[in-house]
Amino acid sequence: MRDLSLMLLVALGGSLLVVVPGAVVLHRLQRRSITLNVLVLLIVTVLAVLAGILAVAAEMFIEPHDLNVILIVVPIAGGLSLLMAWWLGRRLARAAMWAQDAREKERLAEASRRDLVAWVSHDLRTPLAGMRAMAEALEDGVVSDRATVAEYHRRIRTETDRMASLVDDLFELSRINSGALQLTPTAVALGDVVSDAVAAAEPVAKARGIKLVSHTEVWPQVTASAPELSRVVANLLLNAIRYTPSDGVVTVTGGRDRDGGWFAVADTCGGIPEADLPRVFEVAFRGMRARTPGDGGGLGLAIVRGLVEAHGGRVAVENAGGGCRFTVHLPA
Repeated sequence: MRDLSLMLLVALGGSLLVVVPGAVVLHRLQRRSITLNVLVLLIVTVLAVLAGILAVAAEMFIEPHDLNVILIVVPIAGGLSLLMAWWLGRRLARAAMWAQDAREKERLAEASRRDLVAWVSHDLRTPLAGMRAMAEALEDGVVSDRATVAEYHRRIRTETDRMASLVDDLFELSRINSGALQLTPTAVALGDVVSDAVAAAEPVAKARGIKLVSHTEVWPQVTASAPELSRVVANLLLNAIRYTPSDGVVTVTGGRDRDGGWFAVADTCGGIPEADLPRVFEVAFRGMRARTPGDGGGLGLAIVRGLVEAHGGRVAVENAGGGCRFTVHLPA
């Protein structure tokens, strides 16, 4: 019994010679990588076992032959354990990074949702208040002359159309973000889509004194869903018209490169602040320039990016020629 107690004390003392400094090292490595911490922990464990065995062997509690066997088995088992620890540490590190990225994306998504709700609430509250005031004025007979009544009706219809457009944008964005968007890609003549979008935007451009120009004569074919691609072109054109001053020019160009087809919408808005360029496609991002109630909810460019990426393409923006240029690349 005395020998057993002495053996336990000697083994404990030998192991503590490794465990104590190992604990200090692990404490200092707590902010380092998970893989490194797991490896150091296992190294300390193996060395503590060896130190306890050597301490017991030094007190003649282990025969030389048995000691040799132990000193062969423990390093081999320890080496294999270190390999397993390295593999497990890498897996844990990847899982931790994935979880951190997921939390960060969820945090950003939640912040974006809160901003979107706030902005959309504002964009809906203002026209609704105006429509309610005009409807009450009509109902109470405050206005009676035909011209004013007709103007009130026109303004109510205009605000109703704008809110319906905003609701459509929200629905489209919801489909994109939820993965419910179903595309039917076919070979689409890009020139036809651009031509129809330019024709539809021409009255809006003329009303603002803006000239629409398309220089490209030969347009490529792209693989896309025609309705969604039409919306992409229309959103970019309306966005360019909205921010281009009177007597400005909005230019549409296109062509083919090694990746497929592309088209670009350029305006003369004066450019976008460099700090805002990476954020123009964010949901409801409005930038430094204040929008008027007729400018929409700031969803158009977010929808453009979502639809383009759903097609396997990409969209980019840059300042060029006294304005900004949005370029869309699509598969051929």
